[in-house]
Amino acid sequence: MSKPAVAVVEPETPGNVGTIARAMKNFGFEDLYLVDPPALPRESDAYGYAAQAREDVLPNAEEVSFDYLVENFHTVGFTAITNQDATRHVRFPFRTPAELSESLRDVESETVFVFGREANGLNNEEMARLDEVCSIPASADYPALNLGQAATVSLYELRDLAMDESQLPDVSVHRADEEDVERFYDHFADFLDDVDYPEEKKDKTVRMVRRILGRAHPTGREVSTLHGILRRTRQRLDD
Repeated sequence: MSKPAVAVVEPETPGNVGTIARAMKNFGFEDLYLVDPPALPRESDAYGYAAQAREDVLPNAEEVSFDYLVENFHTVGFTAITNQDATRHVRFPFRTPAELSESLRDVESETVFVFGREANGLNNEEMARLDEVCSIPASADYPALNLGQAATVSLYELRDLAMDESQLPDVSVHRADEEDVERFYDHFADFLDDVDYPEEKKDKTVRMVRRILGRAHPTGREVSTLHGILRRTRQRLDD
């Protein structure tokens, strides 16, 4: 599918528009539509809050009507959880952002995510005209998020629809070579001998350290640092 667009209906403050533009830039979204926005001059908070999105997302935002969104896109309205059920269909059923990401992944459609006003979001008449409803799971005691927060959380969860793996940082674990890890275990066992560790506890302690590092998947640098700690401690003991 093509990247979904983002729309904000009657945002009240330039700062929130900038915050949303920045979140879009963070998570790979590009096209921003604004329905009846405030003035957004270069010196406004919109550009101050947008960070790097001030160079493309924000200045390229288009001012459109709500009708335009409904007529040209598959629309998803974002709202706080309202405790509605199957007997009322304005804001129910709804998907969470994670569920929405999964459901849209293989859908060929021009989609827009529609966020409402800071004070009261999208009204029921607007929600009734949208195709789907999405809501962030939040505490029943206080489910409402402010506009910038809601957009940021939602776009993070939906980032897979806008970014491919080549755009994501490499967060894979680069585990140290097994020879280096085994060499550390030998070093640690020798260290226990150097400090007169009780012989009857030695095997169990070495095994415990092996289990700890086995779960941690240490990098080469981390194993090297552990070697250095043992060497430094041994030198201090010899002083």
